[in-house]
Amino acid sequence: MSFRLRALALVMLLVVAATAATAWLTLRQASRQANETAAADRADINRVTSELRRYGLRHGSWDGVAPAVRVLAADTGQRIRVTTTAGSEAVLADSDVLMGREPRRTGPGAPLLVDPRPELRLPAGLAPVAAFKITTVEIARYRSGTAYAACLTRSGTEVTVGRDEHGVPTYAAGRKTGGGGTTASGGSCRRAKTSSAQYARYDEAAKTCLSDTDTDTDAGADAGAGADAGADTDAGAGITPCLRRVFAEQVRDAAPPPLQVRLGALDDPPSALAAAPAVTVAVAVAAAAILGALLLSRTVLRPVSALTAASRGLGEGDLARRVPVTGRDEIAELGRSFNRMAESLQASEERQRRLVGDVAHELRTPLANLRGYLEALRDGVVEPDPELLDSLHEEVLLQQRIVDDLQDLALAEAGALTYHRDHTDLGELLETCRTAHRAQAERAGVTLTATVPAAPVYARADADRLRQAVGNLVSNAVRATAPGGGVRLTLERRGAEAVVRVSDTGHGIPAEQLPHVFERFWRADAARGRATGGSGLGLSITRQIVKDHQGTVGVESEVGVGTTFTMVLPLPSADAPAD
Repeated sequence: MSFRLRALALVMLLVVAATAATAWLTLRQASRQANETAAADRADINRVTSELRRYGLRHGSWDGVAPAVRVLAADTGQRIRVTTTAGSEAVLADSDVLMGREPRRTGPGAPLLVDPRPELRLPAGLAPVAAFKITTVEIARYRSGTAYAACLTRSGTEVTVGRDEHGVPTYAAGRKTGGGGTTASGGSCRRAKTSSAQYARYDEAAKTCLSDTDTDTDAGADAGAGADAGADTDAGAGITPCLRRVFAEQVRDAAPPPLQVRLGALDDPPSALAAAPAVTVAVAVAAAAILGALLLSRTVLRPVSALTAASRGLGEGDLARRVPVTGRDEIAELGRSFNRMAESLQASEERQRRLVGDVAHELRTPLANLRGYLEALRDGVVEPDPELLDSLHEEVLLQQRIVDDLQDLALAEAGALTYHRDHTDLGELLETCRTAHRAQAERAGVTLTATVPAAPVYARADADRLRQAVGNLVSNAVRATAPGGGVRLTLERRGAEAVVRVSDTGHGIPAEQLPHVFERFWRADAARGRATGGSGLGLSITRQIVKDHQGTVGVESEVGVGTTFTMVLPLPSADAPAD
């Protein structure tokens, strides 16, 4: 799939994600707004009903309720319509009318009921006759109190309301609420006295309630006697509700009538969702999607174009071509990989040129010498004595060694070098190498020693190739060590690895030359003379042989102190000698 199609698919994905995010936001906002609206409506209902009930309880009538309704409508933002429930509905107040509007039709919902009558509270464990007396007294008190409060309200006097221990309101005159001053008022209003006939009627209602609950009322015929006779009788669960009903029924005509309250109007517009947040988010997500697509195309296409141009130049032979790389994303990693590949190709090309030059350099002088001596022998200028023939034979052997080493290195780097792996005793291999190079060390005046552990250390390896690799290290170490110095071979086991070290006390290698030690035809002596180095391929062959054995080889050196080559070879899980 082309990048354009992938970019288009990405943009479509972003658009779908933006649409889904917008839909989710809208649904979430609608749900939250609905919950907030319902909570606000409940709060408005509670406030309106509680304020109206408090007004009726305080003033003993609904006179003057219109201003309170107007204040509630202004504070809550609700349309409020208040009617009485007694007989035909009578509108006490309508916020639309109070605010100068055309009255609207009320909604279809059920009206709210506001009943300002208090509920009588009788103490637990009270004797029936005592409860009877409290009920009649509280009926008379409330009836006279509401009449007094209504009178105070009509006269424009502030009413102070409280509650006694039985939950019945108590009223007192406050200050004049009109503009005629702040002197105490209510002088024209008097509390009505309760007549004996009224008390008798209350008594009769209470006795009927007590007789209906099978309570002994004979003892209550006389007030004093009744108190004594019923002192030990508890006002049970049937008496208290009954007396509460008696209280409610007897104060009904004196208390403000219950109200029906309707909130809202039929043609009120439904609460609309706030469009600004949704539109803002949708626009922001769309802008982010478009900007992301543009940035993505810019971020990807520009490096791709650079990679295309660089690869075209690389294919045409411009091995120095590179691409600029910034960042740490996949495109940047692709650019780095391309640069590493180009560097590897350039280095390989340079190694190839250097190899050709090194081979030509290594073969040119000996072949020229051979040609000169052969032409001299053919022309009779030089006599073919044994010394000359030995020298010519030595030159031929040197060229043969270079060619053999080149062939081994080529096969090893191509992975075509044949290995015959077997369980090899590395300690025995080191001893064999020491014995093979002892004569060379003695001629150079160098002490050659080997230190191996008592327990055999076996590796799965080709003994001949591994001996060749160690032999190259030993030969180089002997040549690099001055007479009187020493070369030491050591073997140790380190976990699941065998560590072979070849250390010398030679002149050492400078730190800046250590990275080139394993390059082909590299010699520490820039003169490249035979006395200071062999073919220059031994270390390259050693590294390749060790690598083919899944091992590693490294070098540490200090000028004037010596050099140590370290070979690390993996050991088999069960290192036992082969049968």
